[in-house]
Amino acid sequence: MKIAHRIKIVGVVQGVGFRPFVYRLATNLNLFGYVVNKGGAEVEIFIEGEKRNVEKFTELLEKEKPPPAIFEEISISNEEPKGFTEFKILKSKHDFDKRSMIPPDIGICDNCLSEIRSPSSRFYKYHWNSCAWCGPRFSMMYSVPYDRENTSMEDFPLCKDCECDYKDVSNLRRFHAQGISCPVCGPKTIVIKNDGTIVKTEEDPVDFSARMLLEGKILAIKGVGGYHIASIASDDKVVRKLRKIKNRPSQPFAIMAKDIETVKTIAYLDEIGEKIILSPQRPILILPKRDSSKVSELVAPGLSTIGIMLPYTGFQHLLLEKIPDGFLIMTSGNIHGRPMCKDLECALNELGSIVDFIIEHERKIVHRVDDSVIRFTDGEPVFLRRSRGYVPLWVSSPFELKEIVALGAELQTAGAVSFENKIIPTQFIGDLDDIGTLEDLERELEWFIKTYEIKPKAIAIDMHPLYKNRKLAHKLKSIYGAEIIEVQHHHSHLASLMVEQGYKIDEKAVGIAIDGIGYSPNGEIWGGEALIASYEGFYKLGGIMPFCLSGGDSASVYPVKSLISILSSVLDEEELIEVLRRRELLTSLPYGEEEARITYTLSRNGKCFKCSSIGRVIDAISVLLKASYLRSYEGEPAIKLEALADKAKKGAELNAPIVSNDGMFFINTTELILNIIDHLDSVDSSELALGSLIALGRAFGHIAVEAIKGKRNLRGEILVSGGASVNTYLIRGIKEEARVRNIDVKINRKLPPGDGGIAVGQIAVASSKI
Repeated sequence: MKIAHRIKIVGVVQGVGFRPFVYRLATNLNLFGYVVNKGGAEVEIFIEGEKRNVEKFTELLEKEKPPPAIFEEISISNEEPKGFTEFKILKSKHDFDKRSMIPPDIGICDNCLSEIRSPSSRFYKYHWNSCAWCGPRFSMMYSVPYDRENTSMEDFPLCKDCECDYKDVSNLRRFHAQGISCPVCGPKTIVIKNDGTIVKTEEDPVDFSARMLLEGKILAIKGVGGYHIASIASDDKVVRKLRKIKNRPSQPFAIMAKDIETVKTIAYLDEIGEKIILSPQRPILILPKRDSSKVSELVAPGLSTIGIMLPYTGFQHLLLEKIPDGFLIMTSGNIHGRPMCKDLECALNELGSIVDFIIEHERKIVHRVDDSVIRFTDGEPVFLRRSRGYVPLWVSSPFELKEIVALGAELQTAGAVSFENKIIPTQFIGDLDDIGTLEDLERELEWFIKTYEIKPKAIAIDMHPLYKNRKLAHKLKSIYGAEIIEVQHHHSHLASLMVEQGYKIDEKAVGIAIDGIGYSPNGEIWGGEALIASYEGFYKLGGIMPFCLSGGDSASVYPVKSLISILSSVLDEEELIEVLRRRELLTSLPYGEEEARITYTLSRNGKCFKCSSIGRVIDAISVLLKASYLRSYEGEPAIKLEALADKAKKGAELNAPIVSNDGMFFINTTELILNIIDHLDSVDSSELALGSLIALGRAFGHIAVEAIKGKRNLRGEILVSGGASVNTYLIRGIKEEARVRNIDVKINRKLPPGDGGIAVGQIAVASSKI
């Protein structure tokens, strides 16, 4: 008996060798019909034949699909057989019934790697080898559906051998693989001096690059989503030179290691970490560093961790194999505060003064895609940056959403769009105080709007009145006739985690939002709040006791200003100056004691912002314990305080008292800091660092636990989000309090808990308000 099915699949099913797989499966089972890519990035299959064979086809469709393919939805409808006499891969259509995932960039697979290492292969030493299972995807896409002519590979017509592979149904990895190429027809690698002159050399660019790096030169190397700046990582002199010319005094550099064995000589790696670092996404993974490694201390100064990734292109693999150490610095190719370069013009203009040579390839990068970054927070992997390898995979919402565009926050941000119950965050965009980064945000959001044919009903933005993306919000409003909806910063943080945890539209959560700063409804600077939140709104339970923060933006650059501001309410001026003098902190301000006294006076007289930021409290503790005197990169004092705490065998017994006021509970961080000062001469600074972070966590945990007790309409869990929630010891402190009541503590796992995930929360909140 003959039957027919129409099958529609949503997920990562374009650009991963799925149509060729369907073709082989159908022909092997003597079935007829077609498979076609559609304009929403979904795939449609019409299959007919003997009933047992059709049933076998549907059984094997998911079981044997290509490794990178992901099924989000699959629908099967019964149809009347149409009398097809063969099975075909049809030309892609631009119409769509369902919108699907766009494939992310995938690290080079073992099969392609084996080919470039084999002298008998026609891909031997070919730097940009890829197949249906690996290689660039999103970074080279102009539009959907995923066909060669819709990518930057359209500039490279297939040679006869590649065309033969493309048409050969028996070629498992290259039949109908859109991105394939070889040394004859694919992108070439070119060596260019920093003045733009092409270097004519008989050497393979890999050999030339390795030789230059070993001589101490610094290179810009074009990769999948942008340029890296590469140098030797074991030579202090070279690393010091790179820091100076890149104007990056202490921010850690990422390391690329040739293989997992090399990683283990640099850092401590467990099974979970090994799985992440070996994954096709190839993120940078933050790991505890080994003191015995050859990596220069200047790569991650003052830290107990180091960021490491494995190669994800053929060029990177071949290069690392030429380096005796087996590892290199491979950091973002940008100048301070600017987006990573993605084309030669930018590399010459912005990196020419930093690097000696540029290693260029001919394939255009359509979308800038930085490396993703993951760390462990109390043993759980957490995103610091969600980008290459993970974007543009979507996040499913537990309720239907309006079509909304969200602009995220100001620093380390990403945007997002939504439709149906799907939210698609953009790749990591960066800090919007640079006009180029803001233009990137606009360009990427417009691409997603166009690609998914979104008709925005609202533009969701942070309520901070001075964020740079407000001008973009009004521009989008005028283009699409959409309303602008402001969403409070910390509400967005918690809403992003509520989406992850499947909270329905009418559910409420007990949450802790901890980060640097966020604009509050009453104009104060928040950053350490315990809230009860739904998507529609929230109310405050308590948090950090507000203090008077003087110095404006400079207070986030010079941590000692936070310390002065906090202590100004309990110490007189001379007592405070004596504390700073004894701790040798007066020189940490540009104008020394004079600036310290002015900061004290402003705080004491109330000429400042009311602030409840845990970020600024941690800054104060960090400088008091001499962990960090200056914030030269985002979160530096907090990162270095955590690194100091890593050295402690036990935490000092410290207390962050909780006081009640107007029905809310506030953490008296002034008393905590005074407690630390009392122990400075008798307790090791690492123990004080650990004890202070645990104490802050316990205090927040206590407030949240008290909110849950006796309330039936709340889940028995505490949600913790915001940039500071990646701190292991804060989370441990919260968990210690929660454990007493058998309450779970949840942190973001699918999205960055910092501002890189905030757009998802903005969409959920804005959608609930329309």
